[in-house]
Amino acid sequence: MGLLGLLAGLVACSGADNAPAPRNINLYQDWSLQPGDRIANYQVHSGLGDVALDIRGNRLYMPFGGQVQPASGHGEDCVVVSSPEVPAYLFRLCGLRQTRLGDRRQGDTVGQGDIVALATLRRQADGTWAMVEPAKEMIEQFLTQP
Repeated sequence: MGLLGLLAGLVACSGADNAPAPRNINLYQDWSLQPGDRIANYQVHSGLGDVALDIRGNRLYMPFGGQVQPASGHGEDCVVVSSPEVPAYLFRLCGLRQTRLGDRRQGDTVGQGDIVALATLRRQADGTWAMVEPAKEMIEQFLTQP
């Protein structure tokens, strides 16, 4: 088997087909600069409404059971965390690497990073999402494994 055949076999076994679809979030308020945008060939990692944390290569954890999906239109290092336990909220995390997508249990690793930007979004009556200030306790739950 040639190198191409071996690579094709590895890709087929990696489970990439089972990855959740990117989540598109219709924001109530919108700013021109978003995570994933590029300025002078540098990638934007956070913007208005995001809290940037220097977690020094450490992991982020699921504070509750739910799903981790890629964030549509925000580059490859942003994900959206959702949960039936907090249906009125979404959490966008940017700056991650080694991200674990799909259904996750409380305490599972979401990913790790150096500078990670977290945005908390609350569902509005019209179905859009508004960025809100995250509670310190919620951020702590992402930072510590239960």
